[in-house]
Amino acid sequence: MGQHGVPMRSWHELTPREQLDLREAYGHYLDSLPPTCDMTEKVERFRRWLADQGVEYTSPP
Repeated sequence: MGQHGVPMRSWHELTPREQLDLREAYGHYLDSLPPTCDMTEKVERFRRWLADQGVEYTSPP
């Protein structure tokens, strides 16, 4: 369950447009964070931000 008891949606179930909208919004948020080259940190930041948006992200295999 996500915030406020709302079920989380899977990133992979979103439409391409929904994914694009979220990536664009995340880009604006990312501008406020210190830069990092660590790919693990980048994925974790994205995962945490998406969770706040009610979306569950799992890395592809």
